[in-house]
Amino acid sequence: SAVREFVDKLLPSPEQSAVADLLAAGDEGSLRIALGMKPSNEDVIVALGELLVADGRAEEALELLTRIPESDRTRHLAAEARLGTVPDDDHDATLTALLDRVKNDDEARQQFVDILELMGPTDPRTAEYRKKLTQRLF
Repeated sequence: SAVREFVDKLLPSPEQSAVADLLAAGDEGSLRIALGMKPSNEDVIVALGELLVADGRAEEALELLTRIPESDRTRHLAAEARLGTVPDDDHDATLTALLDRVKNDDEARQQFVDILELMGPTDPRTAEYRKKLTQRLF
């Protein structure tokens, strides 16, 4: 009946419950099992990617992110993976140095954009540096 179908849609399946439990556990083994069950689940991929980045396995995290469409969460995690650990107080010096190279150097441009992504929209410098980047590129 229509009511039964509606109720079935509202209640998580045993598989959805298992994935949620594995995600809540949060360790790499649990997340890999969850990934096997739901290979394109963004929550599982981002959680596992964060663990991999923290463990210094950035390339593996970036490869994992290619399984799902880009989102704010995946862009931020990819930026973290590509940059590694960058001290927060070094952004101004790094961005200023990269500005001279962004027009002709794809890696410099990607690093510049990744730093802006990590700084986020709430950092008052982000808009200023985006404007400088646009001026250099166009």
